[in-house]
Amino acid sequence: MKADNEPAPRFGLRSFRAKFVLVVGGAVLFDLLLSGGLALWNVQKLSSDATSEVGEGLTTANQEYIRSYAESTALSVDLLLDRVHGDVKALAGVLQGQIDDPTRQQQVGATLSHEAPGSVKVVYDAQGDWAQNLPGAPSVISVWGYLLGVDHNPLPSVQQEIEDSTVLDLVAPTLMASGSSKLQMYYIGPKERPIFRTVPYTDQAQTFDRLYPGHNKAEFWEFFFPGIYGSWQQWAKDPASRPVPDDITQTAPYTDAITGKLIVSFFHPLWTRDRTGIAGTAGADITLDQLAEVVERVKIAETGFGFLTMSSGNVVAINASGQAIIGLTSSSDAGAQGVTGLERSLRGSTQPAIASLPLDQNNDGVIQHIMLDNKGERVPYIVVLKRLKPTNLWSSGPIKPETMSVGIVVPEREIYASLFAAQQSISRATNRILLFQIGAIVVSLLIVFAAVLGISKRITAGLRSLASAAQRLQSKDYSVRVSIPTRDEVGAAGIAFNRMAEEISFHTENLEQLVDDRTRELGDANLEISALNEKLRDENVRLGAELAVARQIQMMVLPKPFELEAIPGLEIAAYMRPADEVGGDYYDVLQNGSRVKVGIGDVTGHGLESGVLMLMVQSVARALQEANEANPHQFLNRLNSAIYKNIERTNTDKHLSLAFLDFEDERVTLSGQHEDVLVVRADGEVERIDTLDLGLPVGLESDISQFIDTRDIRFGSGDVIVLHTDGVTEAEDQNKRLFGFERLSQSVQRRHGRSAEEIKTGIVDDLMAHIGIQKIHDDITLVIIRHT
Repeated sequence: MKADNEPAPRFGLRSFRAKFVLVVGGAVLFDLLLSGGLALWNVQKLSSDATSEVGEGLTTANQEYIRSYAESTALSVDLLLDRVHGDVKALAGVLQGQIDDPTRQQQVGATLSHEAPGSVKVVYDAQGDWAQNLPGAPSVISVWGYLLGVDHNPLPSVQQEIEDSTVLDLVAPTLMASGSSKLQMYYIGPKERPIFRTVPYTDQAQTFDRLYPGHNKAEFWEFFFPGIYGSWQQWAKDPASRPVPDDITQTAPYTDAITGKLIVSFFHPLWTRDRTGIAGTAGADITLDQLAEVVERVKIAETGFGFLTMSSGNVVAINASGQAIIGLTSSSDAGAQGVTGLERSLRGSTQPAIASLPLDQNNDGVIQHIMLDNKGERVPYIVVLKRLKPTNLWSSGPIKPETMSVGIVVPEREIYASLFAAQQSISRATNRILLFQIGAIVVSLLIVFAAVLGISKRITAGLRSLASAAQRLQSKDYSVRVSIPTRDEVGAAGIAFNRMAEEISFHTENLEQLVDDRTRELGDANLEISALNEKLRDENVRLGAELAVARQIQMMVLPKPFELEAIPGLEIAAYMRPADEVGGDYYDVLQNGSRVKVGIGDVTGHGLESGVLMLMVQSVARALQEANEANPHQFLNRLNSAIYKNIERTNTDKHLSLAFLDFEDERVTLSGQHEDVLVVRADGEVERIDTLDLGLPVGLESDISQFIDTRDIRFGSGDVIVLHTDGVTEAEDQNKRLFGFERLSQSVQRRHGRSAEEIKTGIVDDLMAHIGIQKIHDDITLVIIRHT
């Protein structure tokens, strides 16, 4: 509402409204005239500058675009080759691992020979005078005639090579199905036994007879790849002699004997165990279509294209239209023997500018302007060459370094078409902007003049109402209110003023009552907080008691000292320290007649759930021992079955590593998967026994019988066996360094010849000194067994 004594608004020169109109209107008018004039001048200036500079800008942008396109295409080709290299290195790694471990190689070969005899048994072909396995196996094995005996069977060393290479049937199908697309993967034996095993199965030897007459009577490597084997032998003697520091050798494109397609082969030589000779090679083939697809996808402007060339100028990938534009001709390079290659060289181009293109490092990524003859017309083109990663290349003879290049070719008139269009667009846009700008200035002047007058009236009316109401509020008239119908900041100030007046009136009349109510609310809240604190203390006490009981039960089931002392012929000392109130480590010593079984395990995590699972394992192991289950394999499998069912019932995700030692008559049988076992012989020699292949974590599967294995260990007088959980070796000092297996071994060796209790005490002292003031993050369990 308006105040009774509010004066009528006036528009004199000294009024706020007049001052507002003069200042704001003048400022806005000056700004419009100044900004409009500058805008018109700037448009004219920008138009002229843009017309002169857009050519340079678009030219630079287009050239950078072409360079980026060439680089991205080169990266795509490098990525394809890197993925093939990775697959070949993976296959070579498996085969090299077999060669470096002859025992495992013979075991794998014997197993696969027994399970899949078709992978090692070859049948003689009288017409071709070679032997090959029958269809149905994952791979085909070709054995050339000069590797057969008088009985037409492979020579003994060759037959052993066939069996040793059967691991290819396990690895190659998986590698073929993953990674980059490959035509085939294979293994070729050394020069003395060059059997040829290839995945997938094909009519390999039959195709070789048809395409390469006489190959069966010649030495394989020198017939097909002359010079490559000698280069590898030189690498074995001097690895620094490799042209490029990588074991992968890439061939120039050639015609595949089996598919008839142009392919590129990738070889990775395999070394003898002493790394002084060649033990064969792992290889893979990809079709030239895969490289061509990356290059032929290049599409710049209307007719721009790409190509892939070797450092010699031989183009290995280009589309048909591009080949015609740069004047290439194709021919087959077929020699008297060996593979058939492809010859399509830039140096033989019918276009002189293409034939003289520099392919050296100095022109990598450089924009080159050339002229090409197109149906009698001289057409300017832009060419960019981008080099790929260097590789080892075999073409014919010794292996040489090779750096291929990706080329991008595009007509200049297509690239600069956007320049002309941009210049025309700028001119048209400039004219439109000038007309719109002049019209906008005129309209803005009219609108601003009318707006300033109207707004000034609304603003000053609201301010006058607020000023009058404030004077009444100052006179303690708390009933005063203002009515400002606008929704701008002045209207918001009026609403805030009315609320302020209401609150002043309310608090003036009710301040004492508000203080009493607030005091009562704070008192009630304090009582509730006190009650909640009391309940929380009671709950903490209850939980602490439950954990203490669980820890007490856990410690009660551990072997007692008198039990360990009663075992004849053995000294056993043990130490367990949980990380929490309830630990997840397990150890036990069970005796049944002359048989003694020692178990140790580590449940995932620690705390109450892990402790309960440990008690389950202890109970089941005790029951099986009392039931005279003497077979270590059956003992561990039945224990796993019971624990697995309990884990399912309790709906927990826990499991544990678990190993058992069965001692009887100076012999220890080890079963189950856990940490490495440390054995210190009476003469001080230290042995480290890996348990990874002796089992599977308990509680993961319902039946682990196929994973369980045993290992017999001689355990004579004076020998010491140390069992531990990972809480020992993974204990950290203040610098985050682990205690580790080496420190554990050194700690035992320093106490060689002492009792089991002295050894245990010494190890614990060393461990705690290493940990220092650091928090123990995992349960620690240590068991020392000494044969007296």
